[in-house]
Amino acid sequence: MPVSAPPVADPRRWKALVFICLAQLMVVLDGTIMNIALPSAQKALGFSDGSRQWVVTAYALAFGGLLLFGGRIADLWGRKQAFVTGVLGFAAASALGGAAVNTTMLLGARALQGAFAALLAPAALSLISVMFTETKERAKAFGIYGALAGGGAAIGLLLGGALTEYLNWRWTLYVNLVFAVIAALGALKVVHVPEGARHRARLDVPGVLLATSGLASIVFGLSKAETDGWSALTPLALLGAGVVLLAAFVLVENRVKAPLLPLRVLLNRNRGGAYLALGLAVVGMFGLLLFLTFYLQVVRGYRPLIAGLAFLPMTFGMMIGSVGLGTRLAPRVPARLLMVPGLLLAAAGLALLAQITPTSSYAAIVAPGMFVMGLGLGLTFMPAISLATVDVRPQDAGVASAMVSTSQQIGGAIGTALLNTIATSSTNDYFRTHHPAGPTARQTAMDALVHGFSTAIWWAAGTLTLAAAIAAVLITHRPTSSKTATTPQGEKAPAGAR
Repeated sequence: MPVSAPPVADPRRWKALVFICLAQLMVVLDGTIMNIALPSAQKALGFSDGSRQWVVTAYALAFGGLLLFGGRIADLWGRKQAFVTGVLGFAAASALGGAAVNTTMLLGARALQGAFAALLAPAALSLISVMFTETKERAKAFGIYGALAGGGAAIGLLLGGALTEYLNWRWTLYVNLVFAVIAALGALKVVHVPEGARHRARLDVPGVLLATSGLASIVFGLSKAETDGWSALTPLALLGAGVVLLAAFVLVENRVKAPLLPLRVLLNRNRGGAYLALGLAVVGMFGLLLFLTFYLQVVRGYRPLIAGLAFLPMTFGMMIGSVGLGTRLAPRVPARLLMVPGLLLAAAGLALLAQITPTSSYAAIVAPGMFVMGLGLGLTFMPAISLATVDVRPQDAGVASAMVSTSQQIGGAIGTALLNTIATSSTNDYFRTHHPAGPTARQTAMDALVHGFSTAIWWAAGTLTLAAAIAAVLITHRPTSSKTATTPQGEKAPAGAR
């Protein structure tokens, strides 16, 4: 049977990648850019310590909870339209947050940012998947995307520190207007979606409601466990409700004609393994970012800008692992042989960081630990993100891409809530058992705080080790021998692409 020639690649694809990645960087760094600005924002708006974590969590919760919905909208409506709408909506929500006059307005704006990010992110990833079809180019494009997905969180801390110190906390939100305008104008000019990449079908409203409410219940339950305790009725009820709602979601998706998340997307062992590994990796990474931010500023007394600069070793490690090594090795080496060593390397970096004390040397423990962790995650993210859309049907490209960001955002929200709960409990236990009094009380308090951080970081290392085991068992994908991995419509190339 004659084989048709592979499609001609879009000559503007690399220019398009610049604008797609700029928008993705905006989305990723906004998950952390407010962290360093939180003390200033809290002082300006007068919100409580209990409300403080929700400035971060409201974004992650709306983002992660609505990503599947956003991915399906991108499939139905069109990826370019969804991308541009998401970028402009994100900019409007950022402007609203920057102008916030009270806590409610700020939290609402952060949730709105997350909702538009849920439309933008899957559209961005699926645009890359349909525009880059040659194996080596695809690996390079996903390597750049993967480096931004991991490094953007650290870049957010650096940028947040600089803006807070030299302007004010509101500019951590206003800065998105610059990113958004450039990304939207560039996308309108150079992004081209191949014909046949849109899919017409009904929208699965029950699936949207069940998935969103189930994920929200789990994150709320983990957050409540920090204040109420693991045995309290409220967190147990919320966690139980979340499990029931997600189980109902699976049942509904197995029955409806046009599911929000076709189960075939998850049941492919390579895609399913990639989603699980990514989610668990981000659990560890986001928890670490939160603890090290407080460690550097509260315990070590670093200024916001210096605290942001202190995260650069992690960013450099991710860039080297993803762009420097991952893009060269991915076309030649099975994904498992990158992901498993990468996750174990990241776990080793966390094990080193777990050795911190109130007087630890930054150069001897913190910087090398962050670099090793970043290097390992860089090796992991690039093949995992590429695998997440491998062999997917054209009508599922948007939702498969959404699952990448869903696993990352829900992993981040769960990691922040779960590891923060573990750290707080460990800190309180240490403080009670050491009976501080008199002039040693402050030192004991610092020791207790760092002990809590260290305990949670050990748990994060265990999570990454579990992710490595999952990748070793589930992921079997090997690089294709042909030059073309998929056609722009997502169909398999004739020369044996998996």
